Amino acid sequence: QPQLVESGGGLVQPGGSLTLSCTLSGSNLDYYNIGWFRQVPGKEREAVSCIDGSGGRSHDSDSVKGRFSIARNDAKNKVYLHMNILTPEDTAVYYCAATLYWSPTMCLPAHRHTTWGQGTQVTVSS
Repeated sequence: QPQLVESGGGLVQPGGSLTLSCTLSGSNLDYYNIGWFRQVPGKEREAVSCIDGSGGRSHDSDSVKGRFSIARNDAKNKVYLHMNILTPEDTAVYYCAATLYWSPTMCLPAHRHTTWGQGTQVTVSS
């Protein structure tokens, strides 16, 4: 199982941009598909974007499509979540997670992911 560490969270104004990083460590990292999730208190963890082990396929949820993008740099063992045109509704703790499974149509839900990072807080506020 890989280990995952998120970084890059912080406070950003509405309309601003932020890039989160998920640093992976361990072996056979290209076997693992990586998802970005977010969670606010009292709500379920929501899938945001996901990318497969090769970096060639990805999905974005409807709530972030056109604003967020996911990318993978295997040389640096990192998966990025580029977030643009941020709104207060994007405020959440963001997590990256790993899974060996992949869906051709959408990101898999949280319970299909076996390894999680500790999360990083993103706050969008003026």
